[in-house]
Amino acid sequence: MELDALVARSAEEIAVLDGKVRVQSAKDHEMRAQLSGLDESLKALRSAAQVAQERRTQIEIELVRLHSDLKHLEETSQHELSLPLAELAKPEDPELDEIALGEIEAKYQEVRKRIEALGPVNPQALEEHREAETRYTFLNDQRQDLLDSIRDTEKAIQDIDVESRKRFAEAFHAVNANFKEMFTTLFGGGAAEMRLTDESNIGDSGIEIIASPPGKRLQNVLLLSGGEKSLTAMALLMAIFKYQPSPFCVLDEVDAPLDESNTVRLARLIKEMSLETQFVVITHHKRTMEAAQTLYGVTMQEPGVSQLVSVRFGPQAMPISPEPRTVVATA
Repeated sequence: MELDALVARSAEEIAVLDGKVRVQSAKDHEMRAQLSGLDESLKALRSAAQVAQERRTQIEIELVRLHSDLKHLEETSQHELSLPLAELAKPEDPELDEIALGEIEAKYQEVRKRIEALGPVNPQALEEHREAETRYTFLNDQRQDLLDSIRDTEKAIQDIDVESRKRFAEAFHAVNANFKEMFTTLFGGGAAEMRLTDESNIGDSGIEIIASPPGKRLQNVLLLSGGEKSLTAMALLMAIFKYQPSPFCVLDEVDAPLDESNTVRLARLIKEMSLETQFVVITHHKRTMEAAQTLYGVTMQEPGVSQLVSVRFGPQAMPISPEPRTVVATA
């Protein structure tokens, strides 16, 4: 029985608590609705405050502009009319009689006289403008002439560069072909050629000489012996002379490092090339002397005294000068 009474009391308490929970829940919903309404009101107030702030900013900007315009009008009035803006801004009488019109006319005439009293701002302005315009036209013409000259010069340089590259290529191939032929003639075989270090840029390219004397592999000319270098240099010189003959050439003991067979071939080539070029060869080699048409010999029979003897070789060999010329050498 006691347990049933306890259960009954608990049920009543639960019912009471459920009622309180429902009441509190209703109050919570009500408060939440009020809070949501307040949030909406706050948002609306913030939006209205932002709009008002923007409006205030615009009004302040407009006020600053109006102050600036007013200041400009004041300065213009003082500068052009010599009157404060306040006098010009006086409210006019809606109905003007003859006395008022007369006063206004008098003030107008006074202002006009003041303006006329100022006179022209610069009497020489038109003349100065004409002089400046003439000077400008002259300088502009000079500038255009310079631009035209620069353009023509650049075009001439470009044409010269193209022509020089073309001629260099033609000369290089011709001299290279002659060099191969002269090298084979002087060495009695072998092969040699000139190569461009940069074929894509002929104007700035260097030239490399590759030579292969008989019995040797192809190598740079710097790796050759002294005699081979001398013959290679002579082959290149004769190749250039064959392409573009020179009227005069002096060779100073170019056969000194050569043996007899190479000297004979060199002398034979010089003799063939002498049809276009006059060669003066300084030598101590007999084979070279035998190929000469004219021989000049220097002897020293007495110490310090040199004698020059000249002989022409040929069918009617005879001394060029019957009396040897004496040259005194001092040490």
